[in-house]
Amino acid sequence: MTGLKLDDLVGATGATPRHIRYLIAEGFMPPPMGGRTYATYSAVHVTAIRRYERLRSLGFPPAAIRLLLDAREGIPVPIMPGLTLVIAPELIGSGGDVATIAAKGAMKIEELLSKEAPDERKHAAR
Repeated sequence: MTGLKLDDLVGATGATPRHIRYLIAEGFMPPPMGGRTYATYSAVHVTAIRRYERLRSLGFPPAAIRLLLDAREGIPVPIMPGLTLVIAPELIGSGGDVATIAAKGAMKIEELLSKEAPDERKHAAR
């Protein structure tokens, strides 16, 4: 997805041109390639808009989004008391293979929280 014009970016994301200009001005997404007259956008811009919108839908104000995106450790997302998921900012809104990622996360949580050792769980499953 390269060489998108502003209208294409609007169509792909649902963001208004004004909102896109805001995201660029505030540093939530990079400026377009080609300058102002021949501006083109890419998948990087689509992902940046989706990431911002996803974080806003989760209740984060713009100032908090800025802090989260600048965090080197990732974005902490509380799951339940005592369990916080930390996600790399570049993954938010990227459209990755969510089912595979969730399955791996569930397996890791089960492994860490289970009373049985991993070998004991394998034998019990047989």
